[in-house]
Amino acid sequence: MKTHRFTPLLRLSGLFLAVTSLILGESPKYDSSANGAHIDWDAKPHEGALPAGVQWKTFRSAAAGQDVSYYIYLPPQYRADDENRYPVIYNLHGNGKTSFQGFQDMELLHEGIQDGRWPPMIIVRPNGGRTTFYKDSYDGKIPLETVVIKELIPHIDRSYRTIAKREGRCIEGFSMGGRGSTRLAMKYPQLFCSLNCQAGNVPRTSEGFDPSKPGDYPNNYLGPEKQNFIDNDAFKLLEKNVDQIRGKMRINVFCGTKDPGHLVTIRDFHQALLDLDVDHTYLEIEDMDHNRVATMELYRDIWFDYHVESLHRTGALSR
Repeated sequence: MKTHRFTPLLRLSGLFLAVTSLILGESPKYDSSANGAHIDWDAKPHEGALPAGVQWKTFRSAAAGQDVSYYIYLPPQYRADDENRYPVIYNLHGNGKTSFQGFQDMELLHEGIQDGRWPPMIIVRPNGGRTTFYKDSYDGKIPLETVVIKELIPHIDRSYRTIAKREGRCIEGFSMGGRGSTRLAMKYPQLFCSLNCQAGNVPRTSEGFDPSKPGDYPNNYLGPEKQNFIDNDAFKLLEKNVDQIRGKMRINVFCGTKDPGHLVTIRDFHQALLDLDVDHTYLEIEDMDHNRVATMELYRDIWFDYHVESLHRTGALSR
């Protein structure tokens, strides 16, 4: 994939008039689940055999107060030796799904490893629930960012032979997963060497603050304090952490030209990266709609190349 640099056709902007109902003597009511956000923390896999190398696992989460599930793919080489350590790709699933959506990416990686196209790597898919966007809800009911960043990643590094540092850790996702992986990478650049945002809507979250609409997303999930919106804005996080991102994290962003709901914000984020002189790869896929499987099939021969090159450049993988 080539780096495309151009001025986006549309630039996301907006003016939000915040008129709190406190003026009317009423207290706004916020509910983190009102927008459909939900998670079954220890959801079981669907019936049927899992693909080769894929396992369903759980770990104990203090933040969630219970066991939390995840999927992990281990390459064939993992069990063939007991010394080698492997890079990890954290793959965040899309909205309306669970961590148990299609395994096409894990199957593709397995196929590529067996064919010698890609080196052995691990994939971890966290349980992201529905409509969480991988954020902590303001009321603590869905502490998803905390679970993934502060609990799951350390658990994986303790439990498996990983390259347990930024140089050996990548993050990616499609749709809600692309949005979530982008924000987490911008917020925690010290954890990841490579980001692949796959058709992920990347809004200017801080501009969505409107306490007069406590029942509307994102207000019902991020709550009544504007600072929480700023802290969850990928653009603000990019600006804040740009010195840790520029030249230190490889970023790949793509979206289909027939995916207008996501393309507008993707173009806006692309422009923000350009404005801050953050080198990255940007691709608009002609005539592609919001279709994960079709996109993967189109680029199946190079699907993991970007992360692999990132890992080569950090030294986590030898050439």
